[in-house]
Amino acid sequence: MERGFPGAGNQILHLDIHIDEHQPRTGILELLSRLRPHWKEQDIQMKTFTEGITNQLIGCFVGSVQEPGCVLVRLYGRMTELFVNRDREVEMFQVLHSHDCGPKIYCTFQNGICYEFVRGTVLEDKLLRQPSIYRLIAAEMGRIHSIQPKRGRPVEPLLWAKMSQFLTLVQTHVNSSSVHSFETLSMEMESLKRHLSQIDSPTVLCHNDLLTKNIIYNHKEGMVKFIDYEYADYNYQAFDIGNHFNEFAGVNDVNYSLYPSRELQRDWLTAYLESYKHSTGREVTVTEAEVTQLYIQVCKFSLASNYFWGLWAILQSYYSSIDFDFQRLVLKEAAPRSHENEKTKKHFCVVSIYAESVSDFTKALWQ
Repeated sequence: MERGFPGAGNQILHLDIHIDEHQPRTGILELLSRLRPHWKEQDIQMKTFTEGITNQLIGCFVGSVQEPGCVLVRLYGRMTELFVNRDREVEMFQVLHSHDCGPKIYCTFQNGICYEFVRGTVLEDKLLRQPSIYRLIAAEMGRIHSIQPKRGRPVEPLLWAKMSQFLTLVQTHVNSSSVHSFETLSMEMESLKRHLSQIDSPTVLCHNDLLTKNIIYNHKEGMVKFIDYEYADYNYQAFDIGNHFNEFAGVNDVNYSLYPSRELQRDWLTAYLESYKHSTGREVTVTEAEVTQLYIQVCKFSLASNYFWGLWAILQSYYSSIDFDFQRLVLKEAAPRSHENEKTKKHFCVVSIYAESVSDFTKALWQ
């Protein structure tokens, strides 16, 4: 698979330091002695950001966290190396930074990464529905989707390889007496692949995990930036968008009535297509037919998003040391969007997924 990007491949500083996730300050100070040698230890402040659900994120600064120079230290979650390609993540940092779409990476260390603080605040869930905000998000996604590989060879979407990896990990590492329906899970993945692979959705550079906690909003500058590139890679255009639409329902307090209406989706998609076309040097005019085509594709791929993160949540519920109810997240991803099904079933086959228990994740049927 082609992996070359303009801006990627520069040597990154690696420090042979392991930071204790329970008492991180000592290890972080050792990192900062290399990254910010002019900082005095007694002046250094640390702020733990609580938004993440798989990694610890700590901001290190002198004065204010919003001032230039703040360093973010991310400690990788327990066993996340099983399903996250850390080398690829570093490459994505470099690529996105080189296109002014992401922060600068400072260094890696044994169990984490250090990078530049993106000024602004984590986006609140309620702002996702505000037109001025969601159009910024759509435009930024269009910019990222337009980033081309160094050599213009065809590339394969991440979705099926990563989904197969997750399924294999569930089968290998999760107690078989707890998860009863491996065969059903596998059959459902093949059913999704058979159906969705027939859809002509472009393969583009995607974020693949665009929940609100991965969006930084700078009100003063009127802009948004995306953070956290653990799953960033080539993927289906419609998956990235459909995955983001699923996040309108929330993570902690899930409410699928908040799934974006058809009108909101079409307005969002119009802003996206305008940005995507502009960024790829094409005529910016967007037709109703183009919006409708993308809308249908996004509806279908949103189903794959629920399945994808359902498998991920099963793995996290067994391995993560972060204080988060991953079992409830499994149920969230498994819950059918019945209110949306009736409105969109004429466009696509609806996957109805239910969970008898957290461990017996799913038994899915095309309706």
